[in-house]
Amino acid sequence: MSAEFAQDESRLLRVPPVLLAERDAGPASTAAELARLRVRPALRPGRWAASAVAGLVLAGVVWSLVTNDRWQWDVVATYLTWPSVVEGALTTVRLTVVSALVGFALGTVLALMRLSASPLLQAVSWAYTWVFRSVPVLLQLLLWYNLAYLYPTLSLGIPFGPQFLWFDTVGLIDKFWAAILGLGLSQAAYSAEIVRGGILSVDQGQHEAAASLGLPRRRQWTRIVLPQAMRSVVPTAVNEVIGLLKGSSIVYVLAYNELFYVVSIIYGRNGSQVVPLLVVASIWYLALTTLITVVQYYVERHYARGALRTLPPTPLQRLRRGFAAWWRAAGAPGAPGAARGAAR
Repeated sequence: MSAEFAQDESRLLRVPPVLLAERDAGPASTAAELARLRVRPALRPGRWAASAVAGLVLAGVVWSLVTNDRWQWDVVATYLTWPSVVEGALTTVRLTVVSALVGFALGTVLALMRLSASPLLQAVSWAYTWVFRSVPVLLQLLLWYNLAYLYPTLSLGIPFGPQFLWFDTVGLIDKFWAAILGLGLSQAAYSAEIVRGGILSVDQGQHEAAASLGLPRRRQWTRIVLPQAMRSVVPTAVNEVIGLLKGSSIVYVLAYNELFYVVSIIYGRNGSQVVPLLVVASIWYLALTTLITVVQYYVERHYARGALRTLPPTPLQRLRRGFAAWWRAAGAPGAPGAARGAAR
């Protein structure tokens, strides 16, 4: 019985003749066999079908934009760089930048107040966020613009004591500052929650490690906590800035010369050019949003240095690599791939 089992076992362990032939032939035949093998890419019919549908839809949209004369692209080209339109776009940028600075500066303070151990600071921060997120921005703009009706003068001094300086509210808060107060203070309520969420996303062990190193409280926040929190704050904050850029068009209720108000004045005078002028405003908003998106990419790349071993390539680096790959594939003179091909 044991002899039969040993014979069966030796039969199972016997090397097939094909493998013995490949072993005896040496590495040359193995390399030749591997060279004959072809790697076939996986077929993905769903992806090709979806790409075809998307291409057809895109071609249809482009064709309708080119062939429909009612878009009046000549009028769009005329007013795209019109001096008043350009000035309105710059005013929109100025409103967005100042309101974003006010909103995120105050929002950071409110977030730190909400995270403090003081119940009073927590209550003040919560109440501010609750009020300014509840009242529409349009109502806030109108209230700030009509603040002189409630308070004809504003003064600085000791509470419940003597006053040292007085200001005329009508001369102090004009259309620009009413817009800044309405947009910036409303944005601060949302920014406070964004910053607070980013700070809470930092692992508690980072706080404990910074404290164990004996770092002062201020350096713990500026060197350890906030740089890590920025990785989650930046994407949401940029979305808020883009929303603020587009939402600044609501300032037209104050008759302030921002982009949408200027465009509405022009097409109000030329009733037949409403659509082209709306396209002009859309192109400007699209260009400004694209610029903010590019800035967002580089800011995210900056704060990703501590989380990634290799930073993602910039668009310029991707363009260079793609051009270099195409240059090598084309076998152009002087390309490394061409030199290797000539050597073979």
